[in-house]
Amino acid sequence: MRYLIVFFSAFLLVACKKEQQTAETSTPADSVKNTQDTVAAADIPSGKIAVDTFPFPTEIKECSCYFAKTKADFLAEKYIYADDAGKTAYMKLDGKRMALNLISSSDMEADEELSKEIENDNYKISVKGKKIKGEEALLFEGTLTIEKPDGTIVTIPIYGECGC
Repeated sequence: MRYLIVFFSAFLLVACKKEQQTAETSTPADSVKNTQDTVAAADIPSGKIAVDTFPFPTEIKECSCYFAKTKADFLAEKYIYADDAGKTAYMKLDGKRMALNLISSSDMEADEELSKEIENDNYKISVKGKKIKGEEALLFEGTLTIEKPDGTIVTIPIYGECGC
């Protein structure tokens, strides 16, 4: 009798495991991915910084610098950074549109390189770029680095222009 109970228990255990594996493989991969993408977009886990696109800020009236992640995004006006050439930078970070004070900005015409530092209580942002073309407006390629107080760092390639 004891052997019968052990055999029956082992049989049930194996049957349950096979059923679990079948259930996991029968779920379409696309639906799993869509669920994960939706959750990631709705709730940003700590250790990540969401950098979202936004339209050109209406607050900027004259000279400015504005950047997108790629040339295609730039041409589609999907900006991730804009500033009014000296005072205020605009970004959309972790779902919130922000106006940040520029701490420093380099003289672009001296060395054909761009450097900007922006900082507030929650973010330290550094923009570095090299001039790739100059006409009325100066085109730049470079990187935008964002750091949070908890040590999280994100570096994004940028493409954009500065001009009046």
